Amino acid sequence: MGKATGFLEIQRKKFPTRPIAERLRDWKEVYLPFPVEDLRKQGARCMDCGVPFCHQGCPLGNLIPDWNDLVYKDRWRDAIERLHATNNFPEFTGRLCPAPCEGSCVLGINDDAVTIKAIEVSIIDHAFEHGWVHPDMPAVRTGKKVAVVGSGPAGLAVAQQLNRAGHSVMVFERADRIGGLLRYGIPEFKMEKRHLDRRLGLMEKEGVVFQTNAHVGVNVPVADLKKDFDAIVLAGGACAPRDLPIPGRELGGIHFAMEYLTLSNKRCEGDPVPDEAFITAKGKRVVIIGGGDTGADCLGTVHRQGALSVHQFELLPRPPDARAADNPWPQWPNIFRVSSAHEEGGERVYSVSTQRFLGEGGRVKKLEAQTVEMVRAGGRLDFKPVGGSEFTLDVDLVLLAMGFVGPERPGMLADLGVTLTERGNVGRDANWMTSVPGVFTCGDMQRGQSLIVWAIAEGRSCAAGVDRWLMGATELPAPLP
Repeated sequence: MGKATGFLEIQRKKFPTRPIAERLRDWKEVYLPFPVEDLRKQGARCMDCGVPFCHQGCPLGNLIPDWNDLVYKDRWRDAIERLHATNNFPEFTGRLCPAPCEGSCVLGINDDAVTIKAIEVSIIDHAFEHGWVHPDMPAVRTGKKVAVVGSGPAGLAVAQQLNRAGHSVMVFERADRIGGLLRYGIPEFKMEKRHLDRRLGLMEKEGVVFQTNAHVGVNVPVADLKKDFDAIVLAGGACAPRDLPIPGRELGGIHFAMEYLTLSNKRCEGDPVPDEAFITAKGKRVVIIGGGDTGADCLGTVHRQGALSVHQFELLPRPPDARAADNPWPQWPNIFRVSSAHEEGGERVYSVSTQRFLGEGGRVKKLEAQTVEMVRAGGRLDFKPVGGSEFTLDVDLVLLAMGFVGPERPGMLADLGVTLTERGNVGRDANWMTSVPGVFTCGDMQRGQSLIVWAIAEGRSCAAGVDRWLMGATELPAPLP
């Protein structure tokens, strides 16, 4: 694959980005197009390794060495065919996935990994620019009807696959627009919504029907779905946020990250969000509690809104700059990373636990926190306070970005009576069916909070399970058991 000596001759090159001062003035994507000749050289770094461990890192089973080689050889039309063979939405994953494939790249044992993610998104963007991406229409219709609840990456993947198998698919979304967290959780600077709208337009031409403002279990009775459809797929995600139940939590100015990001995205969509309902960081001292991707999304958003200062708290200690001894290749490298939002400013504070919020006039004005030490006792992880490390920080806006604890249980799940796992997720069998016959599940709703590539892979696999149950057999690919 690629050039036999490419990995010896060519160094990894970062995806080019717009200058920080420029991008902070708008909501457009941070990244610039990767020059084609530079990208071909990056494809040449793929090693022709005997066992491509990038496959191990990618739950979709992407044919990564194949399209690396095809880009190096300037065969872009063939590259998009390989890419679409395993991935319904590479324009999403190429922008949003943290690239576990790169963490498993064999070259990463003693060098910088191949720029797999940059090559992926460049292939699909190149294909759209040249008009190579068309609606994929089913040859025949089966007469079977499937309802998909949730329009995030898992729901969209299962819908597209089942439509390709010839079933009539209707996607129910409780929000006013299709896309789930792709629409209202991901800021514009990470993925402009034109990419989402373009793909949704293709799916509509393929025959998928979308219903917005359709909250199953609230304004859409579960009984109607069971009556009108031959199968139901639950792909509503893990939307219940992890809270921080400490003194002062009830004060104004403390919000869940998704509440904040959704309103910001609605404004970017052009919706007339009233000022009294809008959460803004303009001129405020902001603390983001949570150091993951959602916290980084909040960070980039508060920068663009004109925050006075920003601190991002993380309970865990700062990761090392290189792999630790107990984190060997090809495991996901738990190392210190700097996202585009971190490049733009803000102070990252590690090993810190927030203890109390203090307020005036019903609004948060300060927080009390302390440094903690991570310890393992009896195989369990715990955090021990460091004596004398207490501190107070002035704050006007607190954003809770500590992840999600599972699917929302009242309403649809209770009405259906599906069995939940010990962790509170929707249980399923080997064919992706829940405890209720004809009701299936995939994505974060059954897996718990995870990555976009897992959501799409589960959607593809679940679609095969639904098709098998409806028709007795299936030809749909299933990357996951």
